[in-house]
Amino acid sequence: MRVKYEKSKGLTDTPLTYCPGCAHGIVHKLVAETLVELDILDKAIAIASVGCSVFSYQFFNCDAQQAPHGRACAEATGIKRVLPDNIVFTYQGDGDLASIGIAETIHAANRGENITVIFINNAIYGMTGGQMAPTSLLGQKTTTSQDGRDYAHHGNPIHISEMFATIEGVAYLERVSVYDPKNVIKAKKAIKKAFQYQKEKKGFTMIEVVSTCPVNWGMKPVDAMKWVKSDMIPVYPLGVFKDKEAK
Repeated sequence: MRVKYEKSKGLTDTPLTYCPGCAHGIVHKLVAETLVELDILDKAIAIASVGCSVFSYQFFNCDAQQAPHGRACAEATGIKRVLPDNIVFTYQGDGDLASIGIAETIHAANRGENITVIFINNAIYGMTGGQMAPTSLLGQKTTTSQDGRDYAHHGNPIHISEMFATIEGVAYLERVSVYDPKNVIKAKKAIKKAFQYQKEKKGFTMIEVVSTCPVNWGMKPVDAMKWVKSDMIPVYPLGVFKDKEAK
């Protein structure tokens, strides 16, 4: 019998701990396939953040390190400088990266550290109860903004890709999503390009993935995917924000 599809060797056999409809599993699959296809799985070192992806070190079939909340890029920097020939990547949510870890991430990018950041933007704190995140939309109801995010009290959502596009040390930066098959394919290409740039020692790369959190959004999984397209993408438009190799 010919095998047409099998689980990527870039993932372990540990069952994923994510809620039904959460897009973390899709992104894990894309990262794992990329590591295998670029023949860098045996050189890869993952940095797991604090958040829903806190156990990602159990899921990626490569060496991994757990980072304190927000410190993933600081750890990645240290590991990459000691082991410059390894492929080092962080996997972070919007609370971990855009809030408590924003300083570490900005300065790693500014130094042009040759690491790759996979940034999951689902506009909410998922693991800790659905609080408002730096990326929560105006009007979005969370456990800490029960009448909806209000500019006068909470400010505007932070646009990470637009902000990081101004940083000189960034080599490649793209915002993608995985709300339908077409965009899953685009996301895979972006993730692969980011890792290829690191392999070629071109500098800091980051892929922002506009994602879902059905449980804390109070939606069914299918409706959550639709909400990404109808409500999140207009605020966080997809596309390449920086590519220093672009002609």
